[in-house]
Amino acid sequence: MNELLNLIELKKDKYLEELKEFLKLKSISSEPEYKEEVRKTAMWLKIHLSKIGFEKTQIIETKGHPIVYAEWLGAGPNAKTVLIYGHYDVQPVDPLEEWHTPPFEPTVIDGKIYARGTADDKGQIFAHIKGIESHFQTYGKLPVNVKLLIEGEEETGSGNVEDFIAENKKMLQCDTVLISDTEWYTFGLPSICYALRGISFVEVKVIGPNRDLHSGSYGGVVDNPIFVLAKMLSKLKDENGKILIPGFYDKVAKVSEEERKHFKNLPFSEDEFKKDIDVEELSGEFDFSVLERIWIRPSIDVNGIKGGYIGEGMKTIIPSEASAKISMRLVPNQDPKEITEKLTEYLISIAPKSVKVNVTPYHGGNPVITPIDSPGIKAAVRALELAFNQKPVFMREGGSIPITATFSKVLGAPPVLMGLGLPDDNIHAPNEKINLDNFYGGIKASAIFFEEYSKL
Repeated sequence: MNELLNLIELKKDKYLEELKEFLKLKSISSEPEYKEEVRKTAMWLKIHLSKIGFEKTQIIETKGHPIVYAEWLGAGPNAKTVLIYGHYDVQPVDPLEEWHTPPFEPTVIDGKIYARGTADDKGQIFAHIKGIESHFQTYGKLPVNVKLLIEGEEETGSGNVEDFIAENKKMLQCDTVLISDTEWYTFGLPSICYALRGISFVEVKVIGPNRDLHSGSYGGVVDNPIFVLAKMLSKLKDENGKILIPGFYDKVAKVSEEERKHFKNLPFSEDEFKKDIDVEELSGEFDFSVLERIWIRPSIDVNGIKGGYIGEGMKTIIPSEASAKISMRLVPNQDPKEITEKLTEYLISIAPKSVKVNVTPYHGGNPVITPIDSPGIKAAVRALELAFNQKPVFMREGGSIPITATFSKVLGAPPVLMGLGLPDDNIHAPNEKINLDNFYGGIKASAIFFEEYSKL
């Protein structure tokens, strides 16, 4: 193992220059004008993976952007198989004027590299690629079989890759899925995220009269859809933060005291949390701590409202309709489809007969949880501890990575979320970065993970 880690130390400059090449590619998946640049990035990855020693590399076409797939099965049929997932596509760069350095000209400042995609997710997936390469260069082989699935549509919903996984279960068969697209709890504290909340996203539309009406001629006798919608939204939660949808909490999984102890041991300050977002008071279920409200409890939020006249000056109307976009974050045992149906039934039941209500589901993703005593997580704990000389902490994440649940459900393989990012890495924002110590340590952690996992 020392020989392997020494090699990684010697190759740091080379790894950084190769990362810069990867980051220069403008793989913005959501903007059509970058379609060819996205494909160019996929081809760059395929060629790079072939060069470092993968037996099989290929570009797999989808209805959208291509998937890059590679595998090395030289450890044999009796060895464990690790599927590594990541994405090579990135977010748009707007607002461009807020970047301190050009977003596709990777720049190192004070031990950090700035560019779009550094933390999300090019830098993190590249750490795994270099971890694999270090095994090939040191030993000529890996202690486990490895498959790589790197997609180009994560930033636009991963719809095509989810279909690909469902249609290629045999090809993707594995013992665990290793994902690095998350972040540490805080700087200097390696972290393993073992649970993610799921999501249900809908739009509710309240429809009143068949046209916009003059508020002088009809005001006082015709229900205003904006008023009705506002009243309906106010009935989604009570003053204590409890969600009022009937049956919403029926299947919410209970959390062990051991898990809660892990949360209490984390360095968290409610005052600092409030200061960071500039609010004087927090809301929610006060029977639960702030971290518990974010990680182990479901939530509901209104993400946007539309209706009526919002232009310059006056227009005295009763609008014909109003709408709101609603997202619900779900926890283990809650099913997005079932929860969406409960919300729909509730909204229709509380609406007056003076309006019609349409609820359109847009997106759903299952929550994910991996037991912290699973072999993959045990190997990740050991890998992070050896790579960073610091025992990692366990955490959950309030957000959602729907593809993680797909791997778990379709392949039956427990995911391991071994992220390398930090909370201040500005993902999806100007001046995205990754700490180079985390990048280099991530290469070591990846290399160690394969060794540790092969022993379990």
